[in-house]
Amino acid sequence: MSQDSRKIRVAVVFGGRSSEHAISCITAGAVMAAIDRDRYEVVPVGIARDGRWVLAAADLRLAIEDGRLPEVTGEGSALALPFDPDSRGLMVVEPGRVPSTLGEVDVVLPLLHGPYGEDGTIQGMLDLAGIRYVGAGVLASAVGMDKGFMKLVWQARGLPVGPYVLIGDREWRRERKRMVDEVKELGLADGRPVFVKPTRAGSSMGITRVTSEDALEAAIETAREHDPKVIVEATIEGREIECGVLQGLDDGPAEASLPAEVLMAGGRDFYDFETKYLDGATTMAIPPDLSAAEIEEVRRLAVQAFDALDCEGLARVDFFHTHDGRWILNEINTMPGFTPASAFPKMWSATGLDYPALVDRLIQTAANRPTGLR
Repeated sequence: MSQDSRKIRVAVVFGGRSSEHAISCITAGAVMAAIDRDRYEVVPVGIARDGRWVLAAADLRLAIEDGRLPEVTGEGSALALPFDPDSRGLMVVEPGRVPSTLGEVDVVLPLLHGPYGEDGTIQGMLDLAGIRYVGAGVLASAVGMDKGFMKLVWQARGLPVGPYVLIGDREWRRERKRMVDEVKELGLADGRPVFVKPTRAGSSMGITRVTSEDALEAAIETAREHDPKVIVEATIEGREIECGVLQGLDDGPAEASLPAEVLMAGGRDFYDFETKYLDGATTMAIPPDLSAAEIEEVRRLAVQAFDALDCEGLARVDFFHTHDGRWILNEINTMPGFTPASAFPKMWSATGLDYPALVDRLIQTAANRPTGLR
């Protein structure tokens, strides 16, 4: 059966092995609810925390309920991806049975956040299998996941980033005192806080705001629970502004959304996991209270940051806007959340692209791009 005579089959992949497993599930629940079932056939593919792929049940809970986070348990028919570019399909693998094909997959929506999904790993696997997918390719995904390399690329392209120190696993184990001394120079020695983060994690997992030298080593160890590679960033006084970017249509230039400002309730030190997803302590101002020239500038910089990493599909770019009017790039997220609390779909809705139309555009952009090197 030709693609023209059937619905486009979209495999929505979610869960995964990272600490952002639950956020991926929430994103998938929202996206699958928005997909136009008259145009697309949806195949829900869950990845359990241990890495098993399963055909997810239609009634799988994919939302936060009573404070409980959703999870892919591994129950369901086991799936495998044959590395055959001619098949472009998924195989159902049941114990004691001959593997059967689930059918050709036209596009994969890899709604995975963090390592083992957003970092180029699944993108490389899909490239080997010759399957089109939504979002950045292998290199852009890997660089976008690693805050250290991300900043290096931006610096090389002349884009503004704040002061930071990278702490690798070997450096921390062998040169702890030197690394602590280097971090102190970011501001701790003068009483200014620093932020200690896992280099390859998102959703504010493992982040600590450190206000004293005594708390620094414990904060680094907390970050290392998520990633042996740690980044420590100087505090930048200013407003937190985000901007969505989409790959251009028909090979046109990338497009930026209206920006958003993160507004936190009183008493919050920074935009942590609980603030984002659990207690509703934030709101978004879209657009922020900025001049037209400032809004145009942040949109321009967001596209530059996207292009510098050779991104595809989509990204959310986060900035600080300092009190003296400077824009400082914080980070990029090549698979931003689509949860009800997420800024990315809200920004595009305010720009004129509602949630279903946004999902449709992402699928169509992926379906129209070639496989292989590009």
